[in-house]
Amino acid sequence: MSDAKRRTAEAAYDVVVVGAGFSGLYMLHKMRSRGYSVRVYEAGDGVGGTWYWNRYPGARVDIESQEYSYSFDETLELEWEWTERYASQPELLKYINHVADRFDLRRDVQLNTRVTAARYDEATKRWAVTSDRGDKVTAKFVVMATGCLSVPKDPDLPGLKSFKGKSYHTGRWPHEGVDFTGQRVAVIGTGSSAIQSIPQIAKQAAHLTVFQRTPNFSLPAQNGPVNQAVVEDWKANRETYRQRQRTSGFGSILIKDNQPLAADVAENERKRLYEDAWGVGGFCLLGTFSDLILDKAANDTAAEFVREKIRGIVKDPQTAEKLLPTNHPIMTKRPCVDIGYFETYNRDNVTLVDLQATPIEEITATGIRTSAAEYTVDSIVLAIGFDAMTGALFNIDIRGRGNLSLKEKWHGGPRTYLGLMVAGFPNLFTVTGPGSPSVLSNMIVAIEQHVNWIGDCISYLSDRQMGAIEASEDAENEWVSHVNEVGDTTLYPLANSWYVGANVPGKPRVFMPYIGGFGVYCAKCDEVAAKGYEGFELTGAA
Repeated sequence: MSDAKRRTAEAAYDVVVVGAGFSGLYMLHKMRSRGYSVRVYEAGDGVGGTWYWNRYPGARVDIESQEYSYSFDETLELEWEWTERYASQPELLKYINHVADRFDLRRDVQLNTRVTAARYDEATKRWAVTSDRGDKVTAKFVVMATGCLSVPKDPDLPGLKSFKGKSYHTGRWPHEGVDFTGQRVAVIGTGSSAIQSIPQIAKQAAHLTVFQRTPNFSLPAQNGPVNQAVVEDWKANRETYRQRQRTSGFGSILIKDNQPLAADVAENERKRLYEDAWGVGGFCLLGTFSDLILDKAANDTAAEFVREKIRGIVKDPQTAEKLLPTNHPIMTKRPCVDIGYFETYNRDNVTLVDLQATPIEEITATGIRTSAAEYTVDSIVLAIGFDAMTGALFNIDIRGRGNLSLKEKWHGGPRTYLGLMVAGFPNLFTVTGPGSPSVLSNMIVAIEQHVNWIGDCISYLSDRQMGAIEASEDAENEWVSHVNEVGDTTLYPLANSWYVGANVPGKPRVFMPYIGGFGVYCAKCDEVAAKGYEGFELTGAA
């Protein structure tokens, strides 16, 4: 059937999935294998989600490759061979395309199609879904697999349109790549994408100027080729390791649970443990002690250790001091994992500009003017982050019972039950939504847990010929209170992070993820399901 005929046919599906990244593709595989009709809509011209869109120089995962992979199919896991400890964007995209081909998923994925609206019909208990290409379909269930960091934040820089050179956003990087050879380049921002891309751009550019507003904690990846001994150990013990992921605090075995308190360890021993963790690399240091996100004094010991490392790496003392994060506890903004980031400031062709001392006043036709100087550049790289957690959902006009829009429902901040469903929006699921561990965990482990739960829930309803499920208002209110209560016991609220929406002007300040522990959260989800979906309201067929 042609696209035009299919769009006018108003096809009916059991499940519509929005997004063809890791969560959307697994959701498709899960439901199709159970006999449901599924349609996936994807805005890009290829699958991959985050790893399709984010192609900036140096883009790579910050979780070890074997941990950041699907576990649902043992043969897939045992046959796939990673080449690096921390996989790069091209390798991750190759992996997810391999999965799409291996399970013949593409035939149910419609690319180059952005879902624009989803409206619930209370009479039929079905969702009407429309797209920017004229698609009009209905589905009993809609799964939003839109990603937590998939909507790049728009720049708010006076004069940017007057710039005569080239400007690039790390979240919208040209797929053909960019050659900065011989250019004067400016990078605005020092978040994760900047920390990954700056060392790579510095190797090409004639001169690189980094405009930093807030210094960030970053830990060395200690990346390299995959250690075959680690690979063989993982394969031999995969079930044990996968179970440890699912019951751990952060969904990763690299970050250890049940560690001692920092105050209970002598200073010399504490520094030795930090040094060992620094040598291992990645997020290992964050699991050294169990109270780092709970106690400021404990956190200070880790933060000062990292600051001392920065002072030791960066040769110019003034530059080193500018790079020291001092306005937030370590971990309260997502720490970065880097390859040679701080070392890059030892290069003769790299300059750091502190925007706290000399803020940007204007982008000019030829460069960037701060309160102290004007910098002539050929290209500007905007590494300014994302509208996290809610941005992708708000880009779709989602309306539930009584034509209530999700934007209106969440005007004071996101409200969900378990990060899975929203009261007033029956049969609408969110994968790794606000109120779930999501960005505070290994995303692939979190995705699989959510997809499995959603799949089991849909099967439960179908087996009993139920028409709809939605979160109750009481359960939602209690869960939101619990998420906030747990968050307030930690140091996270002390930071102006994207975890609380602080990077987007006008966004309500609400701590969006759940920090009570990934394993604890999974147990809660299992308990709810075992009790006949306690806290949800189930109704009969239309």
